[in-house]
Amino acid sequence: MRNIIKNKQLVEDTFTEWQGEGDLPTANVDVIVSLATLTTHPQLLERNGKLGVKVTGDTEPNLLLPFLDKLALIAVEFPKFSDGRGYSLARLLRERHHFKGELRAIGDVLRDQLFFLHRVGFDAFVVREDRCPTDALQSFNDFSVTYQGDVHDKRPIYHRRPH
Repeated sequence: MRNIIKNKQLVEDTFTEWQGEGDLPTANVDVIVSLATLTTHPQLLERNGKLGVKVTGDTEPNLLLPFLDKLALIAVEFPKFSDGRGYSLARLLRERHHFKGELRAIGDVLRDQLFFLHRVGFDAFVVREDRCPTDALQSFNDFSVTYQGDVHDKRPIYHRRPH
């Protein structure tokens, strides 16, 4: 199993990816499937074990709404580090649709992005294979103060100061 960053710690990933071919994954196995696989195999929603779905940043959040209460994880694929659509999707899922499960950034995820990805609602990260996840953990300490509000604290800095 691979290590991922989750809740600002290095942990072992319990999820495996299923492509939708062959038998359904056995009970009590945590699986990630594509949104297309989830819609063609609705029986995945009824099995034991955690269920996650993998989407891209251009996925319409409304397509996920029927499944949100059954999903333990949504993995948002970043095809390249400069593609910011996943940031918007994460913020919408957290703030507008109140998704409480794990929100994982996957793909071309770099150390420099983790602090900002966390601010929009991501709580788990799979850094690129050519990067060190232990080194990436340090990125959460890159900034001590933020001016704008985020999904964790919506108040801008001038509302956070003691009066």
